[in-house]
Amino acid sequence: MFKALVLTEKDGKVSSQITQLDEERLPEGDVTVRVQYSTLNYKDGLILNGLGRLVRNYPHVPGVDFAGVVEASQHPRFKPRDNVILTGWRVGEMQWGGYAERARVRGDWLVKLPADLTARNAMAIGTAGFTAMLCVMALEQHALTPASGDVLVTGAAGGVGSVAVAILAKLGYRVAASTRRADTHEYLKELGAAEIIDRATIAQPSGKPLDSERWAGAIDSVGGATLAAILPQMKYRASVAACGLAGGNKLETTVIPFIIRGVKLLGIDSVASPPDERWEAWTRLARDLPADKLEKMIVPAKLEDLPALSKQILEGKVRGRVVVEIGA
Repeated sequence: MFKALVLTEKDGKVSSQITQLDEERLPEGDVTVRVQYSTLNYKDGLILNGLGRLVRNYPHVPGVDFAGVVEASQHPRFKPRDNVILTGWRVGEMQWGGYAERARVRGDWLVKLPADLTARNAMAIGTAGFTAMLCVMALEQHALTPASGDVLVTGAAGGVGSVAVAILAKLGYRVAASTRRADTHEYLKELGAAEIIDRATIAQPSGKPLDSERWAGAIDSVGGATLAAILPQMKYRASVAACGLAGGNKLETTVIPFIIRGVKLLGIDSVASPPDERWEAWTRLARDLPADKLEKMIVPAKLEDLPALSKQILEGKVRGRVVVEIGA
């Protein structure tokens, strides 16, 4: 038997309960993991509150990320006592996830924990931080260097934004952090932000097809009007890595930034990222994300805290990264 947070649905309403489950109820898979830590992402907030129709079958164990130790394996790359990470692959949505003391998944979805990372720190990073690293890698692949100029990070106090600010600052970039929350300014400066920008000042497009060139690169987790406002402000041949829609999924803009300045809009998906890219990202996170900065982001939690925290993350009230202790 193992402890799990289980979602059930009745009359269209989703509720959660912490209960004991028999290991026989775990889904099919060739690796069984003793989960040590999980985390809370925006997607988890949606799932815990029954939004977005991300889960179709109940009862369900949510949690799109987890880190732990292999207990049993029929997969050639993994053996018992291996330390592993899982993010993405629609675990926690289509298949039971990490808000439980045990998880069973396909070994192809797992990544071995880099030697320089602990399971706790891996979940402080989680999908949000992994996505941030993919954004940085994509910008670098499109010629961004610290000499290129200022880099804008939107939604900077959130999970993706916090990690992105810390990584970029460590790599020598001058980072402008955009947030709507005045209480996070000192926190963002501690992570390495050189400039704080009120999101309200960039959240509305000017209406012009082009504005003055301002940003050498941008990581946007907000979407909507914020992304539309950023595109005309990008420097010649600069890139925007887009990875979120907290501010809306519609993009009302023109093609002018793309065809006059050669601006590139890079879509970042972390769910089905291929294995080689995953390993590169996690290796770089272990190297390029300062451990002391990561520690400043951590909000510790238990399974019992998740229903309340899930509402807070949807309201934009969670700062940094929630680390959920499962069976450490």
